Amino acid sequence: MYDVIFKNARVLDGTGVPWFRADVGVSDGSIVKVGKIEGAARETVDATGLYLCPGFIDAHSHSDLPLVENPTADSKVLQGVTIEVTGQCGSSAAPRGLGLRQRNQDGQAGTGTGSTTSTASTASTASTASTGSTTSTSPTASTGATAPTEDEQNTPPRWTDMASYMDFLESQGISLNVAPLVGHGTVRRQVMGSERRPPTNEELHMMKKLVSQALEQGAFGLSTGLIYVPGRFSDTAEIIELAKVVAQHRGVYFTHMRNEGARLKEGLTEAIRIGNEANVPVQISHFKVMGQANWGTIGEAVAMVEKAREAGLDITADQYPYIASSTGLGSPVPVSALGEPGMRQKALEALKARGNWDKIIVASLGNPDDQKFTGKSIQEAGQMQGISSAEAALGLLERNRGVVQIVNFAMSEDDVRTVMRVPWVMAGSDGRAYNIKTAKGQPHPRSYGTFVRILGRYVREYRVLRLEEAVRKMTSLPAMRLGLQDRGILREGMRADLVLFDAETVVDNATFTEPHRYPSGISRVLVNGVTVVENGEHTGRRPGMVLRRTG
Repeated sequence: MYDVIFKNARVLDGTGVPWFRADVGVSDGSIVKVGKIEGAARETVDATGLYLCPGFIDAHSHSDLPLVENPTADSKVLQGVTIEVTGQCGSSAAPRGLGLRQRNQDGQAGTGTGSTTSTASTASTASTASTGSTTSTSPTASTGATAPTEDEQNTPPRWTDMASYMDFLESQGISLNVAPLVGHGTVRRQVMGSERRPPTNEELHMMKKLVSQALEQGAFGLSTGLIYVPGRFSDTAEIIELAKVVAQHRGVYFTHMRNEGARLKEGLTEAIRIGNEANVPVQISHFKVMGQANWGTIGEAVAMVEKAREAGLDITADQYPYIASSTGLGSPVPVSALGEPGMRQKALEALKARGNWDKIIVASLGNPDDQKFTGKSIQEAGQMQGISSAEAALGLLERNRGVVQIVNFAMSEDDVRTVMRVPWVMAGSDGRAYNIKTAKGQPHPRSYGTFVRILGRYVREYRVLRLEEAVRKMTSLPAMRLGLQDRGILREGMRADLVLFDAETVVDNATFTEPHRYPSGISRVLVNGVTVVENGEHTGRRPGMVLRRTG
């Protein structure tokens, strides 16, 4: 007897070929039959007029810690996501609390509350004990780019290494599958804090050891966030050495490049160099170009990647379908240094040079007195206070200990469409898992709408992609990138991560002004053969697992 039979579905198998009509039978978490099915089932779903495809793989997610607090991952599974690739942009849930040095005190944690603790707990695993500890001098960071996700500063350690983090997620249960990366910034912070200098040989050895350990425990690769503290303090040679470790474990190098604006091609050149010299596959995170003056240059960047691929480098990218990005506001100097003579004025002058404050929207912050600015532009925040935009930005950073999440409208719709049409670009939300009952602030709507937005807007309305190609970019392409052999394609023997949707009604409902809204048109979602979404509603089930890289 089958567990579930989908009758008369329009099957999109994830490879990009035209859809075909078939029944699909599921048993024991796997797809066991595709074709005409006459057998009995515990549940039979009439899929007439609906499309059935592999579960969507979010190739770029920041749900590492959100899944700890929201294991049902509502905003993701309700749009059909069955796998999230976490640990992006240099920030991962592990390793943490290893006791190698004091934690950073600069409020560079990203979108959390900004609270910090002064010491780290001692690692509990024998494999992390080594001679690689460093002195706990105060950080000398002098930049303000803020990491896009929370890290160990914001929550007490309930795990230390990647293995114990994976075990923690599985012990509480999760509604989707997770494929974690290890973050370079997280590793560097454990060893060096936020010091603005190259690592010593001993420190580099320790970082390589921590990266190797995470990969041995199942991480799929290493990510960098080279505009964020402390990643931006690393040089190319440091990253190459760590990427060589990734190559030894047959992992992938994911990178938020050093520049996505006027110097996009320089950032891309560095990423290609790292891939070639380390002999490691490369994934470009949220491939785009920022700043109106740079619009239209994305074609040159695409050509650079094409040339690298022709020369033999395995390089791909991910993208979210919006013209706005989201990250931390960041201060030109560490918030903790603003009280020093002349430093506040230096920060103010640097902020005055930024401009475009009318396009930078406050998404979330911790100070109760500043909640009135949520959803307002920095320019509006200044007008409300009778001060300049730069002064408003600096005041928000000071009062919120450097942790102010923003949405920045800096991309061209034409560029978004250009990137979307490229065959080696897959879908990735760059968002996190939310539940509208507990979510706060005004985050980027991509966390609720990325995948359905592609199907509803860019396939049905704008006709940028064929439906079959859009589904390939969400399923088999990211599965290939991760080296998953049993997911991403709908065929017999594959794991039953499945999405049933109505191509005529599927659409994102989350907007920049009202982001906490679930999508429409996703009828049913199975994760490992278990129904987690039924008739567009979350069932509350948690059949997900943490996937572990092998090979």
